[in-house]
Amino acid sequence: MIIAIQERALAERLRGQQQFRGAARSMTSLSALLAHEIKNPLAGIRGAAELLKSGHPDPNALTGLIISETDRIAALLTRMESLAGGKDIDRSPVNIHEVINHCITLAQNSFGQGFEIVSLFDPSLPDTEGDRDLLIQSLLNLIKNACEASDKKHKIIIRTFYNLGVHFAVARQAGQAVAPLVIEIEDHGNGISPELKEHIFDPFVTNKAQGTGLGLALVASTIADHGGTIDVTSQKGKTVFRIGLPMSERGGITPSADKEEGGV
Repeated sequence: MIIAIQERALAERLRGQQQFRGAARSMTSLSALLAHEIKNPLAGIRGAAELLKSGHPDPNALTGLIISETDRIAALLTRMESLAGGKDIDRSPVNIHEVINHCITLAQNSFGQGFEIVSLFDPSLPDTEGDRDLLIQSLLNLIKNACEASDKKHKIIIRTFYNLGVHFAVARQAGQAVAPLVIEIEDHGNGISPELKEHIFDPFVTNKAQGTGLGLALVASTIADHGGTIDVTSQKGKTVFRIGLPMSERGGITPSADKEEGGV
């Protein structure tokens, strides 16, 4: 048996060092997360500025995009400031098709140049309830991942539809969240390995050489904060990320059980 006796002050200093290392890791993670999320709107701003410089025929649309994304960066920084206090998200009715179209415009002016992004929307969907900027941030992450997983000869497909089965299955269960508004983002890359797929929404899990493993973790957290769900199905040649969101309780269009599709 070995009994180790340490000076109390030394033991306290050692515990303090461990706490400092933990705090340093938390700060590093937060910094990496913030840098990751700011890069996307900055890419859109840079792409719009380059098009303006080259004499784009619709400068008003591009300046509007720059202003919108600058405001979104400011809102993101405000959101990060409030994380420690556990501030609830600001909720209001949000049209998911307007959000998706905004993300597509950003993608086509930055990381998605050269990709064919096909939208198949159910126009009868009602609004969801949530924070528009946070939803843009989440969907932009998923679209960027889809582009990075594919080459430019492949289409990125974005679908929306109303999952009537989900609504009926849980409507009678008190306290159970209902998230029947579905958004699917489909790519046709190499797919996600089974080992990685099991932990794909965990922080710091990534198969990218320069990835932080924070993007999907933040997406999952944001969707959960909205009372929604997210999952993924993947095989070689096809990966689909599927988001479920609740309907807004402040009115909206009565959803149709039938799925109508329209391309943009």
